[in-house]
Amino acid sequence: MELYGKCAQCKVSAKICRGPGGQHPAFCSTMLYTASLDKAAEEYAKPDIKEFACQASVQEAECYIDREAEPHYRYPVKTRIQEIIEFSRKMGYRKLGMAFCGGLHQEAAIVGRILEDHGFEVVSVMCKVGGVDKESIGVKPHEKVKIGKPETMCNPIAQAEVLNSAETDFNILMGLCVGHDSLFMKYSKPMTTVFAVKDRVLGHNPMAAIYNYGSYYERFQQDRLKNIAVKED
Repeated sequence: MELYGKCAQCKVSAKICRGPGGQHPAFCSTMLYTASLDKAAEEYAKPDIKEFACQASVQEAECYIDREAEPHYRYPVKTRIQEIIEFSRKMGYRKLGMAFCGGLHQEAAIVGRILEDHGFEVVSVMCKVGGVDKESIGVKPHEKVKIGKPETMCNPIAQAEVLNSAETDFNILMGLCVGHDSLFMKYSKPMTTVFAVKDRVLGHNPMAAIYNYGSYYERFQQDRLKNIAVKED
């Protein structure tokens, strides 16, 4: 039986990926995918990728204070918007692109203002850019949000192309739908970071469902419980 990496299921405390002499389960990705790790190392050797990765790691460390304290403890002090500002400065970026969902128009305006106040040029583009009807990509009238009505599609490829044309240095995603965010990242030429993700029910805080997996969102366990019951039968 072929083994696949399942890092999310690892219960080893002293992990081999955390330091020399660590241990690993049979499904350890570090042990199973050595060729992939070698390929990644080749990419990190490229000067531009190496610099980007280096500054990302530096930014990670600078999100904590009292790093020299012994015994060590984690004391985070920086919000994500602050991290984006600082990382963009580290990389020498001047023109930032912002692809946002129309449902977060007000929030996007605030983010754009903050970035401009910190000296960046901001190019922003909303998801409905172009005004293209959903039926042009095969969406049927009954599959629209407002059934049977004219409805503009989200256009993440156009968002990416607009920012490509503007020659942005770095792009920021704000609240694009599942799948639309994927298309944007596929077609965006500059690197992209995510400031906010879409979760209509949880006020764009999708981790809330995970934190409440054992209580208010226990309905997500039903399929697993059904599968267990089937196997027992």
